[in-house]
Amino acid sequence: MNPEDIKASLGENWGVVESYIRDSLTSDIDLLSSLNDRILSHGGKQIRPLISMLVAMACSEGRATDDSCRYAAAAELLHNATLLHDDVADSSDQRRGFPTIRSLMGPSVSVLVGDYWLVKAMNLILSASNHSDRVIKIFSKTLSDLAEGEMLQLEKADSGDTDMDDYIRIIYNKTASLFVASCMSAAISVNAPWEMEQAVKRFSTALGLAFQIRDDIFDYSQDSGIGKPVGVDVMEQKITLPLLGALDNAAPDEAARIRAMVTEIHGHPGNRDAVMDFVRTHDGVSYAEKVLNGYIDEALLALDVLPPSVYTQMLSDLARYVGTRSK
Repeated sequence: MNPEDIKASLGENWGVVESYIRDSLTSDIDLLSSLNDRILSHGGKQIRPLISMLVAMACSEGRATDDSCRYAAAAELLHNATLLHDDVADSSDQRRGFPTIRSLMGPSVSVLVGDYWLVKAMNLILSASNHSDRVIKIFSKTLSDLAEGEMLQLEKADSGDTDMDDYIRIIYNKTASLFVASCMSAAISVNAPWEMEQAVKRFSTALGLAFQIRDDIFDYSQDSGIGKPVGVDVMEQKITLPLLGALDNAAPDEAARIRAMVTEIHGHPGNRDAVMDFVRTHDGVSYAEKVLNGYIDEALLALDVLPPSVYTQMLSDLARYVGTRSK
């Protein structure tokens, strides 16, 4: 079952989530309104609000609350806010195959619109009937994680000494942390017992890590159908899991030479192809896929704590989709 099928199965509940997202962005400033509409029309798969709603329903025999819908919508608003900021930090010209707000209107506008979406996400959380104080702390922690993850990634781009612990911390902070916030807020919205909360935390952590690893694998893909440029991470001096796996499979002197090529890539852009070839010849993608599959297994195991239901099954389906998605 893919994300679109799951949206359809959620019916009215998903309609409420979408209404909260759109209504939160209403503005009488034409420029802001048009930019918000543009972002919404080029939206992604909305994985975060989907898993949020599924968790709420899996933990409550299908009885999601209005707060569940608010928290799910807030997760999507916050996610897009971070993308608008990331596009500025990474000088990105395209997002999901379309020009970024940064490329169309400049970095200042992208930051301002990102700030607007961020505030609207927090307003949605604060408008909830119950537990908004606890949930706001969870989402605030995510914002702190995102900033720390970005800074650690920049630090490691300069030093070129990223190891597995660094990598996992970076992708947890930049990606998995918001998965955790999306799912924990959902469990809280239906007063799920502690055991379910902990299971949801394990599930969302593993799923978020797997999601980012799949994205990092795409950067070394030879499949033009993924719809994304390849080799971008290397050009940004990012040592991600496929490269870490290849380095682990290489002799120490060769690994040191490749790390040096990554740190020097701005002055020697031709290094990119050499690094890409190195990853392919040293089975870096296979290494990354094994780690990814391990996290998917962890996510599925965590779901055993939740009561059997169609919603728990859809969470399982979505986890498998994350592990095997082609774009």
